[in-house]
Order: sequence, then C-alpha cells, then structure tokens
Amino acid sequence: MTPTPAAFQAILEGRSHDPHAFLGMHPTASGLTVRVFAPGVERVTFLPPSGPELPMRRTHPEGLFQLALPGERAPFPYRLRFEAGGHQWERADPYRFLPTVAEDDLRAFAEGRHDRAWHVLGAHPRTVDGEPGVAFAVWAPNARGVALVGDFNGWNRHAHPMRVLGSSGVWELFVPGIGPGERYKFAVLGADGVLREKADPFAFFQETRPKTASIVFASSFRWADAEWMERRAGADPYREPMSIYEVHLGSWRRHPDGRWYAYRESAEALAAYCRDLGFTHVELLPLAEHPFDGSWGYQVTNFFAPTSRYGTPDDFRAFVDTLHRAGIGVLLDWVPAHFATDLHGLARFDGTWLYEHEDARRRIPPDWGTYSFNYGRNEVRSFLLSNARYWLEEFHIDGLRVDAVSSMIYLDYSRKPGEWVPNIYGGNEHLEAIDFLRRANELVYREVPGAVTIAEESTAWPGVSRPTYAGGLGFGFKWNMGWMHDTLFYLSRDPIHRKYHHNILTFSMLYAYSENYILSLSHDEVVHGKASLLHKMPGDEWQQFANLRLLLAYQHAWPGKKLLFMGGEFGQRSEWSHDRELEWQALSYFRHEGVQRLVRDLNRLHRTRPALHRCDHEPRGFAWLDFSDWEQSVVAFVRRTGEADDDVVCVFNFTPVPRFGYRIPVPAPGPYQEILNTDADVYGGSGVGNLGLAVADPEPRFGWPASMAVTLPPLAAVFFAPVR
Repeated sequence: MTPTPAAFQAILEGRSHDPHAFLGMHPTASGLTVRVFAPGVERVTFLPPSGPELPMRRTHPEGLFQLALPGERAPFPYRLRFEAGGHQWERADPYRFLPTVAEDDLRAFAEGRHDRAWHVLGAHPRTVDGEPGVAFAVWAPNARGVALVGDFNGWNRHAHPMRVLGSSGVWELFVPGIGPGERYKFAVLGADGVLREKADPFAFFQETRPKTASIVFASSFRWADAEWMERRAGADPYREPMSIYEVHLGSWRRHPDGRWYAYRESAEALAAYCRDLGFTHVELLPLAEHPFDGSWGYQVTNFFAPTSRYGTPDDFRAFVDTLHRAGIGVLLDWVPAHFATDLHGLARFDGTWLYEHEDARRRIPPDWGTYSFNYGRNEVRSFLLSNARYWLEEFHIDGLRVDAVSSMIYLDYSRKPGEWVPNIYGGNEHLEAIDFLRRANELVYREVPGAVTIAEESTAWPGVSRPTYAGGLGFGFKWNMGWMHDTLFYLSRDPIHRKYHHNILTFSMLYAYSENYILSLSHDEVVHGKASLLHKMPGDEWQQFANLRLLLAYQHAWPGKKLLFMGGEFGQRSEWSHDRELEWQALSYFRHEGVQRLVRDLNRLHRTRPALHRCDHEPRGFAWLDFSDWEQSVVAFVRRTGEADDDVVCVFNFTPVPRFGYRIPVPAPGPYQEILNTDADVYGGSGVGNLGLAVADPEPRFGWPASMAVTLPPLAAVFFAPVR
C-alpha cells in the first residue's frame, strides 16, 4: 500500500473541495492514471471503449483502486465493473464528467436574480456524454465538505464526495447509472465541524413523514388545461367574479378508515363540489412538504416538494388540471416568511446561519418556533423568487396567497422593546423583506400571465395591493382583516345590543377602496377556541342559523372578492380539526342543507349579477341608501355598475323583529324583483318576505328619487333588482 495522499485523506474525512482533482482519469508524466474510490467493494475492473478489460489495483484499505495507462495522452470515456458479495454491476465513473451547472447560472444565483434556479440546483435526470444519470447540485458555501448519500451507495458518506464550483458555494456531482425514484440526501460537514444529513432544498419530491429523504423525480405529466390557461392570460381578475373556497386538503374529506384522499381522488370530488356550489376558485392551505400535520403546512421544510401525503408531484399536477378543466381556479398558500427548524431541513444548513439571519433578533419569530429567512442575502432571494415562479409555472397555480406578510415587513412584529433591531434609518420597517416582496410581485405579474398574488396583511400598511411603481408592495389583492373582525364582532353581539355597535358595521366603508380587498372568513377564525361560524352567532339554534345566513349574504353583498373556509358553507357546528374530515353528516339536517343551498344561490348571484363583482374595487360600484337606522339595526345599500338595469338593492335586518312596510330609498321608481331572501323556507328560514316583488314610488327619500315599502324578515337579508 502506498502512503495516503493528502487529497485522498481529505476525501476520507469528508472535507474535500475538489475530489475530481484526485479521482477519475488524470494525465501523468508517463501516460494516464485512473483512481476510483469504492468503499466496501472487493474488485474493480476498468472497461475501455475498446480493447481488453483491465483489473484495477487496491492501493488503500478504505477502497481506493488505481490503474496506470502508460503511453496514453488524451482522456477518454470509460466504464467500471464492481464486484462485492457475489454481485456485479457496471457504471461510468462519476469523476470523469465536467460540471453540469453553467457559470451564468452560478452568477445569477449569487446575484439574487435567478428566478428559475430549480432548473439548475437539486437533482435532475439527464444524459451527459451519452451516459444517463442524475446531476446533483446544492448551495452550501461555508461547508468544509459535501457528499451525496442514498440508496445507490448504501448511504455511505464517503462514496460520493462532491466538488464546489469556484467561489459560488454550489457543490456538484453527476452520478451515472441512476434515475428517478432514487432516495438521497446531502451529507454536509458544516463550518462548525458537525456532520449533518440534509434533504435537498430544491427536491421535487420527499418521503412521507416521518421519513425525511429526498427522491429524484422527473415529471411525465401532460397538461390538458390549455383552454383555461389561455382564458386566464386575458382575464381581468379585478372585474371578474371571485368566490374562493378555502380548503385544507387532508381534512376536507377522508376515507371511512381515516385515510386521506389522494390528490387525484380529491380533484374529482372537489371539482364537482365547487361547480355545484358555484365557487370560482379553490385556495389550498400550504402543500409544500412539512413534517408536522398540526402546522397545517405553514411550517415548511421542503419548499419545492408538494407534500407526499397525498401522492406524487404529478398527482398534484393532475389535481390542478382537473380543477382547471372544470372551470375552477387554484390558489395556493405560500409561506416565504419562515421555515421549520427540523434538522433535515434548511436550518443551519452548512453549519452557519445560511438561509436564516445571523442575528437572533431577526432570525427567530416569537410566535411559531421557526426561523425567518435572511432576505438581504442574494442567494436566499434567488431561492425564494424561484420558488414563487416554480409553483406557478410547474403546477399551473393561478395565484399565491402570501402568508404572514405583517411578520415580514415589520422588524418589531410581535416583539417587545429590546427584542428587535431598527433598520439603518432607525425605523421598524424590514427594508430587505419589503424589497423582496416587491420583486416577487413584479416577477409574478411580469412573467406569469393571469396569475395573481394575495397578501395576508393585518395592519394598516399603506399600498399593499398597489403597484410598486406607485410605492406599493405590488400585491394584486389583500385580505380585509378589518372587515372580518368588525363584522364577526358585530354579529356575535346579542341583537338587542347591536344598535350600540352600529358604527362598527358600517366603518369598513371608510377604507373599502384603499386596497383591492378580499373579504375573508378563513380557517383562522374557526380554530383555537374561537368556535365555528355557526356557534359564534348568539341566540337559540334558529337565530344562530339565521345570523349565519345573514353573515354570508352580507359578505356577498359588500364590495370585495369573497373567501369562505370549508365547513362554513353548510354551518358546521364544531371547530375545524385537521385530524378529521368535515361533518358532512350534518347535511342530512334541513337547516345545514339550507345554509348550503343559500351559498349556492349567493355564488350564482355573484357570478351572474355584474353589480356584485364588476366594480368591487371602484367607489362607483357602491352607494349607501340608508345607514342611519341604528335604532332598528337596519342598513341598505345598492351595488352598481353604471348601468341602471344592473343595480342590486341590498337590505339587512340585524334584529329578530320582522318589519312590515319598512320604507327604503331606491335609485329609481318601478317594480323590483326580490332575487334573494335569506329567510326563505328553502334555506331554513321562517318564510317571511315580499312574495317576489316590491314596487317603488316616485317618493324621494334621503336624496334618492324614489322609495318603496318592503317587508324585512327577521335576522335576514333581502336583495332586490329592477325588473327589466
């Protein structure tokens, strides 16, 4: 045995930066030398493209084999045969290939402007120099060494050391002879001297928890939603109907034995259900891979991998394709605010605070036990920008709802004095995060035709849904948390006390057009002891259902797009639990079925009545008729498009007292059809109403040229439209 060379010693200790400089085929003074590191292998045979097979000599007990080829000058392709335990196999030598990552990609990634980095980093089946295999690449700039481990090498941390490409911090290796389905991780010897086995940050597929390996994946899916994608590209989402059904896929429906519906199973059922109820979009709680079911997907470990709980990435593609072909858009919750601290994930990836901020006052959000991203680091920006584009392009997602925006843009979010560091100007604005969000929104609207972005932002930050060129954050829409909070507060009061809170009901009109709002009744409102929507309502059971119907009608009438979390559409009694499916059995009771029927009719009106969606974000689309009757807790307004025939008059009685002959102003005299009455007996109400018609007289009222006497049912909404 020859003495151990320093280069090979570095490979054995997992700290080699360039194993290709030692392993593989190299010129010498007398010809060529081939070195192969094959731990656990008994014999290695060199297989040239022509000529005799040549046995290689073991020169180190750890498994280093060498062969001298005197007289040869130019390197050439070759293969190797291995023998161990009575088995033989052949493959090309991984250390004879040139790098598979281009310098332009490395430069763009390092400069924070690479928005398709998933094409470069991660694991990619490809053919190099005629040899099929998988090209692996991972960013770990401070690592002392990185090796590839997986099923193909018995999870041996020494068998496949990777090389770092210059100063980029990207480690690369092409492994011939393997393909999709291989499980793998990166063995990273960190800057702190700790060896960690890490899942691939750019993995497209992961093992199902509690296992944590990445899986090589290549899509073979063929899309059939071209018609949807073409129509979406030319649509105007601000002037079209948008009624969103928010869904947690693992608890929407389950098999009788408790198993989840797979992506393809959910797709067929969910598409049919949304078409029946008239929802235009589904919004999915996060589907990026996450280890803990109870996080609902909001604590992510693998940002490029759809969770394997419900199937493969192509199964998820089929899910989206199915909904698109049914005419249903698909929105996805996206979580660039923070990530899970699990050891196999992004946390302390190369032995340093790499994806997260080095300063704990910016790294650790107080509320979630996670780490925040370092938005000031260029490579992290490339990672996140690529991730946004990845979901939209690879899975035809129609929009990203960005979670926890407030926690990103404020340095002092949920922090006490002394627990945060001001920015360079002394303020509490997180300048790097704000810049990242603006760039992400610009990317989406520039590169993905028809896609939208939605902010969950709970403060009064100005211009969240305004263009970046006007100083805004660049989102398309923002959840209206103020409307949600005030409306639920008002409706949770006993009706006898509502007159004292009348201003809360009407207050949101003061800012209704400051943003492009979505009126959200989301999952956050029906968990953690907050009660279901039904059980937020006061009174006996009849009043609770009447109040819920009133709430849903008020949401559909008020300016803004609509969002309703699953279960609310039929008045589920229990709080939502991610561990079980919705209480579908409730639909055997007429009051629950009546709520569902009402939602179906509200969505139909939302789609077919232009006044209820076309001018959601324009002041001309709304006018008060009467908001002054606080004593009787009645409000009336009209939704408009500018065409008189499109007007929809909306009247709400927030008390259980029916009111007969109640006079309301209207835009013009003439007959008005009662197009919706939430007290109708088909919805579970008492059947009080206007027999389908009311007639307005030319009797001015509150500045309007006409008025009409109507019957207002108890705890009910009534919509009228001019008879055309």
